[in-house]
Amino acid sequence: MKFCYCDESGTGDEPVATMVGVVADGHRMHLTKEDWATLLRELSILTGRTIVELHAREFYAGNGPFRGVEGKTRAQIISAIFGWLRDRKHQVVYASVVKGRYFEAMKDPNFPDELNTPWRFMGLHLVLAMQKRWQREGKNKGNTVFIFDNEENEKMRFSDLIRRPPAWSDEYYGRKVKQKQLDQVIDIPYFGDSKEVSLIQFADLAAFFLRRYAEIKEGLTQPKYPDEEERLTQWVTELARCSIGRGCIYPKIGRGTADALFNDFAPAAIRDL
Repeated sequence: MKFCYCDESGTGDEPVATMVGVVADGHRMHLTKEDWATLLRELSILTGRTIVELHAREFYAGNGPFRGVEGKTRAQIISAIFGWLRDRKHQVVYASVVKGRYFEAMKDPNFPDELNTPWRFMGLHLVLAMQKRWQREGKNKGNTVFIFDNEENEKMRFSDLIRRPPAWSDEYYGRKVKQKQLDQVIDIPYFGDSKEVSLIQFADLAAFFLRRYAEIKEGLTQPKYPDEEERLTQWVTELARCSIGRGCIYPKIGRGTADALFNDFAPAAIRDL
């Protein structure tokens, strides 16, 4: 059984929104929790403050409890965190949307009404990509529990969407005639407090860097320091190496209508990872 811990970035005024799910096998979770707790203790020592939750936006900018921690030191910690993901053998799934194109498309009456928020658009994409990747695994190895960061405005509608997915979404993973819809999803998605769920904090970090990378690569925002694009490329490349596979997220060939829906609104920089 797998757990997929999800968080998003860019659902405010930013031009791009992203969502990342960190995929972990249940039998390795105790080591992951111990590792993350160690990281937070080390950050607490470094800052002289008690760090119970890592917020990517604060950490990257050196704000809040991280004010005074040199940029070089923060960059080294970020590199170590992405290396930790690789060494721990966790995988990631991601989704993205250029919001200007998305909101323009929503004016079309044929646009799927059930995807009428960027959060819901990305959340369903994550679930469908995971279904596509793991449905071929035997002995229930692909069965997945999804845990999202608390999102009160989305919880009820999204749970209903996963419980009763639209028929058009079946095409995404090639649902067979006698196959139940989203048969790899255990129960409905759960929503938790990131303070208590360590991998949601990593998902927040990954989603933040994926968004910054896309916005700079697409020319939608300017770098904040001279080598930001280079550093982001290194970190995001490391992240992409841990993905469940681009063919399950943004396939280049054999795209159907459902694939095209999610593909067309994603930044090219993320589609091509």
